[in-house]
Amino acid sequence: MDDLILKINKSQVAQRFAKASQSYDQHAFVQKDICYALIGLMRRFMQYQSLERVFEIGCGSGNLTQLLLQNFKVNQLFLNDIYPEVQQHFQIQQNLDFYIGDIEQITFPEGLDLICSSSALQWVENLDQIFQKANTALNSEGYFCFSTFGLDNLKEIRLLTGQGLDYLALSGIHDKLLQQGFEILYLSEEHKILGFDQPKDILKHLKATGVTATASGHRWTKSSLQQFNQGYQQFLFKDVGNQLKYQLTYHPIYCIARRGV
Repeated sequence: MDDLILKINKSQVAQRFAKASQSYDQHAFVQKDICYALIGLMRRFMQYQSLERVFEIGCGSGNLTQLLLQNFKVNQLFLNDIYPEVQQHFQIQQNLDFYIGDIEQITFPEGLDLICSSSALQWVENLDQIFQKANTALNSEGYFCFSTFGLDNLKEIRLLTGQGLDYLALSGIHDKLLQQGFEILYLSEEHKILGFDQPKDILKHLKATGVTATASGHRWTKSSLQQFNQGYQQFLFKDVGNQLKYQLTYHPIYCIARRGV
């Protein structure tokens, strides 16, 4: 089946992530691992532990937010996500403001020491614009730290259904950051391979994490599910316990960048 590069339906994305908000925490273990890795890099590369003003893009249920507050002193925190239901995951605090809406449409807060984001920027259609807005909103030598996903992300789903986001290669992210005047302190990628007992378990996992928002107008039928199950046989592998599993690939990219003086 030919690949379908999606024109992202942002309202549909919001609806599906809102629907998955209760199950996300339990099933998004890859995204949680990515948050821990990103915070580790931030601790390694950022020169100060106290941050005056911080903006997080795509805060979701707060996995990165919690780690951020545990590892850095933050005086004023601005949280963004596309759907208002995220607010239920956070206690109301004086130093917390929500910027609810499509990150491509809203105005960033100004005078920031840090902009951070984990597993969210792959939903952005015009990444150049976001990088430009980030550079403008940051103080000189302010940090832009994020994770996103690369070309191989969920490649099995893309191959079998033709559905998928328009992911960027590491080199593309590198070039876009330099074009917007960022100094890149760290940029890397890795592949995380998950193993599932059955192909249907993979679909349940994706639904529980809201990732079915990639399926623009895709409707499963008995026939298409059967075809999916048959097609997934090519992705069988033996795990460390020598058990046959069906693989699902995640391809995280990590970046620590800094605005120039």
